[in-house]
Amino acid sequence: MTRYVALLRGINVGGIRIRMADLKEVFEALGFENVRTVLASGNVLFDADDEPAVAKARIEDALTERFGYEAYTFVLEQSSLGRVVEAYPFDATHADRHSYVVFVSDPAVLEPLAALSGDLDPDVECIEQGRAVLYWQVAKGSTLDSAVGKQTGSARYKATTTVRNLNTLQKLV
Repeated sequence: MTRYVALLRGINVGGIRIRMADLKEVFEALGFENVRTVLASGNVLFDADDEPAVAKARIEDALTERFGYEAYTFVLEQSSLGRVVEAYPFDATHADRHSYVVFVSDPAVLEPLAALSGDLDPDVECIEQGRAVLYWQVAKGSTLDSAVGKQTGSARYKATTTVRNLNTLQKLV
């Protein structure tokens, strides 16, 4: 079995409310083992024999059926997530900055997001492209109003991105 991390996009924000006990129940009903939710923002650790794409499809179908919303999920091996966290390129100790990772499921989406780099105000935010991720650091209080924040929060990227704080990701590895 492989240890996976599922990152659910858009739950417990924007009207989609799911209790973590209910989320855990869905994963266990799918036959996944050692299921554990982390925080209330759609982070699930679990063991499975499935390949990531198969697990993703099964999870999305089950969530859509159970909770009645169009579920978007990222499924990564826990070891891969560890490498993403280790590769974070910015100083994450800045008290006045938030450190994020934007997970991107479609390479055609990653390029335009990474291309924002040249247009960003470095006093507000900075980005660096990684493998299937965009590393992002933004001044506290500016996340939603920043250029990257506006893009990743738009309907255009709803099905292809999810954002996690680096502190959250460290709890998942």
